[in-house]
Amino acid sequence: MISPALTDLTKTSFDPELTPGAFNAVNTCLRIQPSEKVTVITDNDCREIAASIANELVKVGSPFKAFVLEDLAPRPLADLPPDVASDMETSQVSIFAVHAQRNELKSRMQMTDIVNRRKMRHAHMVNINHQIMLEGMRADFNRVDALSKQVIEIVSAAKVISAKNPAGSDFNTTLNPNYRWVKTSGIISPDKWGNLPGGEVFTTPGEVNGTYVVDGVVGDYLCEKYQDLARQPLTIRMKNNRITEVSSDNKALEEEFWNYTHTDENSHLVGEFAIGTNFQLKQVIGQILQDEKFPGLHIAFGNPYGAHTGADWYSSTHIDVVGTRFDIWVDGRQIMEKGRFLIEV
Repeated sequence: MISPALTDLTKTSFDPELTPGAFNAVNTCLRIQPSEKVTVITDNDCREIAASIANELVKVGSPFKAFVLEDLAPRPLADLPPDVASDMETSQVSIFAVHAQRNELKSRMQMTDIVNRRKMRHAHMVNINHQIMLEGMRADFNRVDALSKQVIEIVSAAKVISAKNPAGSDFNTTLNPNYRWVKTSGIISPDKWGNLPGGEVFTTPGEVNGTYVVDGVVGDYLCEKYQDLARQPLTIRMKNNRITEVSSDNKALEEEFWNYTHTDENSHLVGEFAIGTNFQLKQVIGQILQDEKFPGLHIAFGNPYGAHTGADWYSSTHIDVVGTRFDIWVDGRQIMEKGRFLIEV
């Protein structure tokens, strides 16, 4: 008999078109073995996608337990439910396919704290949907990983990275040699959990100065609210790695983004500096989970993921911003032109 805290996802029907993406998640990205136990965390919105993933786990023969968040606690979550945390303590792999709600970042950080401490392989699929399963999750992640390795080899020794785009972005980034670059290409290892779909390399910058024009999307719950910003971009001015000004014709977005990035004393700092490497993505779709992997240069304000980059500061918030059609130079060498890599794939 299944515990009230658990859900039998094998009884949930799903669109067979989800199967290729689910197969990729289980077999290519996480490389789950029959001997490994898996914790599957989902919610009512993403239950069908989680069921397609559970179906692949059954094929592999891996034991798993599944939790639907609404069965455990009121949403938005104040904390990670104890039943989930307890099960993760006995698993080698975890999969988080959930539609994010406002003010749930704390509970997700509690989850990734367990992942980091136990060195679990963890697939972070926040706001996964059908479109992403049929697009980004069908990528050839082995090829994306090969490109990511080439990019990280170039940027790891760099001192300065500069970028511009037609929307008006123009900024320079001085890198801190004490901070590590991290590859999250979709091939997930115990050393670093990863978002799925994957395709980026990132670090914490030393210092960013200049202007970033967001003509793609902003992250967290603001992504769903405002979606594609091509018609009403958000302009962010930065000095000494700090936001000094934001502006947009969409005043509600301008105010909400400013307030979000001033939640705590470090929320306005650039915590993540990243290059998207999923070259098989063709356009921004208004979903941060996939759009931050789009070829280009995106940044995030707030938490620097110091456990991985080596940054020695912290923030309770983290919000990505994505622009499009970037030109990127690494120590004067151009590696991207209008969003197209100038590197052999």
